[in-house]
Amino acid sequence: MEAPLAERIRPQKLDEYISQLHLVGPNGSLTQQISRGIIPSLIFWGPPGTGKTTLAQIIAQESQRPFFVLSAINSGVKDIREVIDKAKQSGGLFTAKNPILFIDEIHRFSKSQQDSLLAAVEKGWITLVGATTENPSFEVIPALLSRCQVYVLNAFTKADLESLLQRAMQTDVYLQNKNIQLKETEALLRLSGGDGRKLLNIFELVINASAAEEIIITNERVLELVQQNTALYDKSGEQHYDIISAFIKSIRGSDPNGAVYWLARMIEGGEDIKFIARRLLISASEDIGNANPTALIMANNTFQAVTTIGYPESRILLSQCAIYLATSPKSNASYMAINTAQQIVKQTGDLSVPIHLRNAPTKLMKELGYGEDYKYSHDYANNFAEQEYLPEEIKNTPIYVPGNNSRENSTREFLKNRWKDKYDY
Repeated sequence: MEAPLAERIRPQKLDEYISQLHLVGPNGSLTQQISRGIIPSLIFWGPPGTGKTTLAQIIAQESQRPFFVLSAINSGVKDIREVIDKAKQSGGLFTAKNPILFIDEIHRFSKSQQDSLLAAVEKGWITLVGATTENPSFEVIPALLSRCQVYVLNAFTKADLESLLQRAMQTDVYLQNKNIQLKETEALLRLSGGDGRKLLNIFELVINASAAEEIIITNERVLELVQQNTALYDKSGEQHYDIISAFIKSIRGSDPNGAVYWLARMIEGGEDIKFIARRLLISASEDIGNANPTALIMANNTFQAVTTIGYPESRILLSQCAIYLATSPKSNASYMAINTAQQIVKQTGDLSVPIHLRNAPTKLMKELGYGEDYKYSHDYANNFAEQEYLPEEIKNTPIYVPGNNSRENSTREFLKNRWKDKYDY
């Protein structure tokens, strides 16, 4: 059977690799490590279809190391030990460099499976390269995480995706013989969601569906064919991000019906319950926030509970939490506040802490006036003393703007009572 297009045009060398210039560009950290021949154990964290597997293969090839592969979906501790034994023998017999053991979807490994890798990584029998779409801080045990460098791979940009299409037409033996006109690419790029593999799958589907001598790619043609071939999105992980997006947007839109439906779709599709629970935690803060602070407590308790209980009972807890969040008042004020604050920091740099807010643990600092004019709030009426808490350059800048809901309207009144017209509450 002929390999899929994405496999046929998989890059073989670093200079063929598209995107991730922060890692593999001329000054990228991985480029430097490969050139020195010193490859630490790594974890690649990024969305699907961003080249994690390809990058691992290129590292092994360019550093001339034996390459072993395991998938966390169908490998157990026994498989891990067998591969480690082979890697040790390979490293001892053929090269002075550590063999590379690549583990796809390492976040799916249990604690005991991850534990079985520790000695091999610690003693240098292998160089581990793990790939994950999930935050390794949550899914990789601390002992293993501390022995690895985590590199973040970004979703492909529009330019990256267009470059992929051009490479496919220029380098693939099958496509070279086709007369293809990329008249419109918006639908291809939008449906890919930044996933290079998904983009090439759709592109190949559209090309194979045409028997004409000249194949013209238009948005209408792409959407028509994709709707007729919905199975394209039923492969493992393909709908992962689209459905979780619909789930969170249903919660944000205060529709418990939509929320529970998309929850059921994820459960029936075998989605990781901890992944769903983490997204509920984020939504509780990002979309509800201080309009109902109990939402975050509810979501956190749900996360802890489903971790303890597991499937299938956890589906009930997830449903309860999703409905609670969907029917809670909404506010993104906390989310917008930190976005605003970070933007101010990027624009203004490291502004000095006002003298009266500085700590004075030494005699010299006290002599310099550190903390001298600080007003201790509890010494004043209503536990409040008006003073400046921002650097001089950005004083009076409103960052937190309360949402329009009963709880935050009360917060607005509280702040206006304290600060009067300072922040225009």
